[in-house]
Amino acid sequence: MLHRRQFIGTLVAGAASPLFAETPRLRVGQIGTGHAHASGKMEAVRSLPELYEVVGVSGAERAVGAAYAGVPRLSEGELLAQNGLRAVLVETAVGESCATALRALRAGKHVHLDKPGSLEHGEFVAMRQEAEALGLTVQMGYMLRYNPAFQLLFQAHREGWLGEILEIDAMMGKLADPGTRRNIGALPGGGMFELACHVIDAAVTLLGKPSEVHAFSTPTQPGDAVKDNQLAVLVYPKTTVTIRCNHADPFGGPRRRFQVAGTLGAMEIQPLESGKATLSLSSNCGPWKKGVQPIALPVRKGRYDEEFIDLARVLRGEKKLHWTAAHDIAVHETVLRAAGI
Repeated sequence: MLHRRQFIGTLVAGAASPLFAETPRLRVGQIGTGHAHASGKMEAVRSLPELYEVVGVSGAERAVGAAYAGVPRLSEGELLAQNGLRAVLVETAVGESCATALRALRAGKHVHLDKPGSLEHGEFVAMRQEAEALGLTVQMGYMLRYNPAFQLLFQAHREGWLGEILEIDAMMGKLADPGTRRNIGALPGGGMFELACHVIDAAVTLLGKPSEVHAFSTPTQPGDAVKDNQLAVLVYPKTTVTIRCNHADPFGGPRRRFQVAGTLGAMEIQPLESGKATLSLSSNCGPWKKGVQPIALPVRKGRYDEEFIDLARVLRGEKKLHWTAAHDIAVHETVLRAAGI
């Protein structure tokens, strides 16, 4: 049996070990810099030089700072025509992202598509289905998928440690500056669509597509009608999920959480990306003991590193991406419904 210390040691060793040192690097590029995660994604692939060679960025009007230093500026056509280009990071504004991803797919490139993917569900479904028909990977940029605490939660659910899930309560918030308020105000789904999609992805990973979704919005500043304070209730046959998104919360970062309660156990992750959790079990499960125990799992310094390490393995044919087109489509529909669209 793997003991708790061995479990954590394995994670640390995996994070520190050389990756694919003897294999050719994957040639990648980025289209767009309008997404909030754009520079972070560029930093991530450039921090993994044993895996990736960045050939250029297009749509680079906002490509400033160290993340883009020395990266060739190309037109989209020039980028897609680069010899040996394997994958494209789509980091445009959300209204352009799905169409951009489709052009990259039709050029024969795999795609990392940042969340939530599209303003229109039909457009998103068509893009994901075409990627499947072409045999190309689309990796959605939901950042909690590879967090070690969420990986442990997904394992706990797969292996039945928590029993039947009865409730999930999740929250993502922040104190939005004027620019962020303008950005979410321009989206029909507001903050729930732009930010809380991360925790909705995790809920759908655990439970699948809900039978009903109820959306509520209580703007904190009625004068601008920005959807900055929202609640969604996802309904399942035996489970109720509540998702909150509050962009007027000065302590929104540290309060971000994901709580799961089941018939045999419970798990609370807080703050979301910290690797810190509390696991409560009715009996010994895997390396974890019966009772209530705090957990602190090591998290890589690079916020997005793990998703690009996984993508490299997928592109080298070593594994399949865990999240399917059907899952991504269910998440996208649920996000839109939760946002009141």
